[in-house]
Amino acid sequence: MTDERYLKRTIVKETVPSQFLPEQSRNLRIFLPPGYNEVLSYPVIYCQDGEDFFNFGRIATTATRLILDEGLEPFIIVGVDVDKKQRTEEYTPDGNRHEAYIRFFAEELLPFVEERYAVRQDPEQRLLAGDSLGGSVSLHLALSYPHLFTRVMSLSGAFYGVSQNIIASAGDLSWLKIYMIVGLQEDAYETDRGIFDFVALNRNAKALLELNQASVFYEEKDGKHQWGFWQKELDQALTYFIDVE
Repeated sequence: MTDERYLKRTIVKETVPSQFLPEQSRNLRIFLPPGYNEVLSYPVIYCQDGEDFFNFGRIATTATRLILDEGLEPFIIVGVDVDKKQRTEEYTPDGNRHEAYIRFFAEELLPFVEERYAVRQDPEQRLLAGDSLGGSVSLHLALSYPHLFTRVMSLSGAFYGVSQNIIASAGDLSWLKIYMIVGLQEDAYETDRGIFDFVALNRNAKALLELNQASVFYEEKDGKHQWGFWQKELDQALTYFIDVE
């Protein structure tokens, strides 16, 4: 049974105006840690598929437990919502909305959050997180804006050929720290672009990242391409990046 203390948390909803996105705005949900104090400053995690991270990943509950019981430094979570019908176009590098989304994220969303919340503005205190295509767009954000983002959490990243080509030609990635997991039962997963072996995609991406000197944590374990697998992995992934006080 979930401890009731983990359910007492603050989640704020915001809408970011945008000049880059066709709909001219994007909704956020922001988790503020227990004892949030605007005088202090906090590490921040930016999650693609924000609604899913909160509803299916239960990331706010996990974060609260890690802060209260495991002594993790309090941190803020920003979940960025996405229209599932436009998700592939925004998250894949060859999608027709990808460039607009990347620019929105770095040039509009980031300043919006940093003006309103006590988040740290050091790239090493910002983490990009995502599942499947959310994992790959998080990496592409870091590759496009390395002065802003140097930390990526990828849960079963959808590193299709176009992504692997970008990684291969990225040059020196010694500034990048990436956490990658993939489920061994993801070897024939059907996507809107066809059936893919996500284990092979992640192995290839890992090899290319390491070739370019990125710091890679990589693990394969029993799991399917779904939140039932990723939710259980959030503890370890968050603990990898967030310091114990």
